[in-house]
Amino acid sequence: MTHYQTLLYYCYSPIENAEKFAEDHLEFCKSLGLLGRIIVADEGLNGTVSGTADACKSYMDAIHADPRFAKTDFKIDDVAEPSFIKMHCRYKPEIVHSGLRDPKVIDPNIQTGVHLEPKEFLAMKDSDDVVVLDVRSNYEHNVGHFKNAVTLDIDNFREFPEKIKELEQYKGKKILTYCTGGIKCEKASALLLKEGFEDVYQLHGGIIKYGKEVGGQDFEGQCYVFDNRVTVDVNSVNPNIVSTCKNCGKTTSKMINCANPVCNEHFTQCDACGWEMQGCCSDACKENPNNRTYDGTGYYVKVPQPVNADKISKRKHKKIVKSEA
Repeated sequence: MTHYQTLLYYCYSPIENAEKFAEDHLEFCKSLGLLGRIIVADEGLNGTVSGTADACKSYMDAIHADPRFAKTDFKIDDVAEPSFIKMHCRYKPEIVHSGLRDPKVIDPNIQTGVHLEPKEFLAMKDSDDVVVLDVRSNYEHNVGHFKNAVTLDIDNFREFPEKIKELEQYKGKKILTYCTGGIKCEKASALLLKEGFEDVYQLHGGIIKYGKEVGGQDFEGQCYVFDNRVTVDVNSVNPNIVSTCKNCGKTTSKMINCANPVCNEHFTQCDACGWEMQGCCSDACKENPNNRTYDGTGYYVKVPQPVNADKISKRKHKKIVKSEA
C-alpha cells in the first residue's frame, strides 16, 4: 500500500526574482510527482503539497537545504490519498493576502508576537489575563475554534486590519493569536504590536501543530484546511461539534461549497439537506440552471478557463516597459 502525506508550511524569507522562482519551483514539484498549491511572493513561500512519503521527504530536504528556507517548519499529515488533484505554484504580491505589503510597516522577520509552542499555549490560554484571538475568516472559525476564543466577523484575512479597533478593550491583557498553520498570525501579531498592544503572542505551527503535539485539547469542532479534505479532526482529548447545518440547524461538521458557481459560498450542511438542496445554500441558488452536479461531497474542481492571449500580451508589455524604465 502506497504511503501518502500532506505537508503544510510557510516561510517568510525574501526571494529575488520571485516570479522566475515560482516557474522553476513548479517544475521541480512536478518532477517529484507532488500535487498541491504553493504561493510564492517576494516575501517568501506558503504551500500545501501532497504526494508519496518519499516525494514529500525529497521536497522537505530540498527546501531545508536552501539557506533562505532552512527554518521552514513542516506540518505533516499521513493521508490515504493525495489531498489535491493538480499542482499549482503561483506568484502573488503576498503569501497570505492581508493588504500589509510594505515591509517597512509590517515585516515578520523583524517583529512578531512571541511564538508559543503548543504546550506553552495550552498552559496560558485559560488564564484570567489572557484573550485567545482567532484571526481566521468566518467560514473557518464557524466550523471550529478554541473554547472561549474571540472571533472576528471577516470574510477574508485582508479585513483583519479594519477590526483592530474592535479589540481595543483587550489592550491591557495578553493576546494569544492563532490560525490554521501560523502564517496569518505572523502579520496579525505584528500589526497588533504596531497598534499599541504590548503583550502579543502567537501559536507556533497553528491549530494543526497544536493537535499533533497536545491532542488539540479545547479546540471545539474541526479545523478547516485548504485542500480536498476541507476539514480535519484535531481534538483527541475532548472533541465535540460546534457547527450546524445552514438549512435545518442540525449539528454537523460537513462543510461544502454551494453548487451554484456564482455563489460558491463555504457553509456547513448535513447530508440530508445536501441531497434535498442539491448542494445549494438556498432555494434561489438551487434554481440556477448552470449549477454544478452535487455528488455528496460538495467539493468541485475548478474548470480550466480559456487562455486570454490579449491579457497575457498586455502583462508582458508592462514587464518590458517596467524593465526599460
